Amino acid sequence: MPRILVLDDEPLIAMMVEDWLMDLGHEIVGPAHSVASALSLLEEAAPDAAILDVSLAGETSYAVADVLAARGIPFVFATGRSIDGLEERFRSAPTLSKPFDLDALT
Repeated sequence: MPRILVLDDEPLIAMMVEDWLMDLGHEIVGPAHSVASALSLLEEAAPDAAILDVSLAGETSYAVADVLAARGIPFVFATGRSIDGLEERFRSAPTLSKPFDLDALT
């Protein structure tokens, strides 16, 4: 069963993503609600992939994306921003715009 890290500071969105992933047969890592909690989860066990909210209550998830990229773990950004709003180095990363249509991902 694939393990997916969910990083989002909005509990309702995190729960929605968790439910969707579990319906697809994935195991959830987290959810993490901050960069610190996501990095802690990554120290405990490596996920197979991750869904990262870009903006997290005054911080960004770029530090988590850096760790995932260094470990070769695929991730997607979930954001209300346009791709132009991402740091230049991450503009080629897969991106979902929130609110996103989960049915479009299956």
